[in-house]
Amino acid sequence: MISLFKNTALAALAATALLASCKKGPEVNILATGNFGGDTTTALKDAADFPIGVAVNYTPLNDAQFANVVKRDFDAVTFGYEMKHGAIVQNNGTYNFTQADAMMTAVNGMTVFGHTLGWHQNQNATYLKNYAGITLPAAVELLPSNGGFENGLNGWSTFNTNGATVSANTVASEAHTGSGSMKVVNPTANAGNQWKVQVSSAAFNTVPGSQYLISYWVRAAAAGGSIRLSSGPTSAQYQGDQTIGTAWQLVTWQITANLTSTTFLFDMGQAANTYYIDDVSVKEVIVAPSGSQVTNRVDMALGNFITTIVNRYKANVHAWDVVNELFADDGTLRSNANTANSASDVFVWSEYLGRDYALKAFNYAKAADPTADLFINDYALESNARKLDSLIAFVRELKTRGAKVDGIGTQMHIAWNTPYDGIDKMFQKLAATGLKIRVSELDVKTVAGSAAGKPTDQLSAYQAAMVKYVVSSYMKNIPAAQRAGITVWGINDRNSWLYNNGTEYPLLYDNNYNKKPAYAAFLQALKGQ
Repeated sequence: MISLFKNTALAALAATALLASCKKGPEVNILATGNFGGDTTTALKDAADFPIGVAVNYTPLNDAQFANVVKRDFDAVTFGYEMKHGAIVQNNGTYNFTQADAMMTAVNGMTVFGHTLGWHQNQNATYLKNYAGITLPAAVELLPSNGGFENGLNGWSTFNTNGATVSANTVASEAHTGSGSMKVVNPTANAGNQWKVQVSSAAFNTVPGSQYLISYWVRAAAAGGSIRLSSGPTSAQYQGDQTIGTAWQLVTWQITANLTSTTFLFDMGQAANTYYIDDVSVKEVIVAPSGSQVTNRVDMALGNFITTIVNRYKANVHAWDVVNELFADDGTLRSNANTANSASDVFVWSEYLGRDYALKAFNYAKAADPTADLFINDYALESNARKLDSLIAFVRELKTRGAKVDGIGTQMHIAWNTPYDGIDKMFQKLAATGLKIRVSELDVKTVAGSAAGKPTDQLSAYQAAMVKYVVSSYMKNIPAAQRAGITVWGINDRNSWLYNNGTEYPLLYDNNYNKKPAYAAFLQALKGQ
């Protein structure tokens, strides 16, 4: 028998839980630790007639002891990260399946649940934003070299002089930046004939029909200077004459390319003066796509990813989380406004595709594998009735619109003192949909809210009681034909996403792979004990 209240901190915890139970309805009975001894040798998979799964990741799966426990006690696996967009899609849009393929080989013979085709986190958001035009790429400098004349006149060619001199200037006070500039002394005015003094750039690659911005800084030794640009080497375009004074000024000229290789020329023949030119630049004008263009590209990215992943693994994966965590905590559809999106891996699909996002995702998945079971998955459904109701209503909407939605996943990242009443009501509402229901990511925080700070025997017993209740409620409230399985979100505590350097212990095995009371409790529930 586990002793009760080993210290005053735990006694205070008990009092707190008792008070909470008075306010919220049925809770963990703080005095009943339960008897979680007995059979712990039977594999969980052998005690159930529905899949008992576990989440695995690439690194721990290479540990022989970890892999042995996975295969010994479970008959299904979910890859925690390695099949997600961010794990596979590279910044250039190519796909890297190395780790997912290796894991598929390592778990050969087990059922693999696909996770996840559409989520707002763990995306390669950099690629998606660039591809869709949400983030515009920085314009690249196209001038081959020496736009600041720090290397003299290298890369520049003098075409016409008519008595003018063109030289590399190294007087720092006569440069805009750095120490170099181009100095052109034109002693003769040629009214209406700018072309009589010309200096040309080197050629740079252009795309006909695309726009390019040429910019440069210029000043004259005396007021009344005049300069323009013209394009070459053929099919010339001409800038209007620019009046140049004695202060540095920025001049820009935007052209639409009509050649695949373009040059531009400084024309300075019209007004007699001395000109200083510096910091010349040529960049393509990046045009932001329209809203409809962004939507179309986001749609294409979603379709390409889902189609590629499902086709690659459909021989081994027969069920998928198609859409994951579609709703914010207030029950509304996710958007950038209600979703923290500062992290580099966040991309909220529904911000751009709206309510059609889920419909499109399910349709793409069905087209790639019509035989697979397709799920929508979300968290906190046991504690957030508004979110649960929104999800169920949305699934009804999706099915009305023709989507193949076969089931609903409830993650159940819960704690030892999560209210029982919410768990029962959730399963009852989910069962009423008639769809397949799975507990998709079960773990139970042991230390949460405890002053003890460690998984004491008492807290471990409370964790076990919660695990038993979840499994028992699932089997009681979900008809056998609708039971798609229960997946525990990890094997041993130190490999849990909640472990946090030993501050939380949410799983069925300790760090040495010993079965905890929660394992025995899970087994008891499966056996109906």
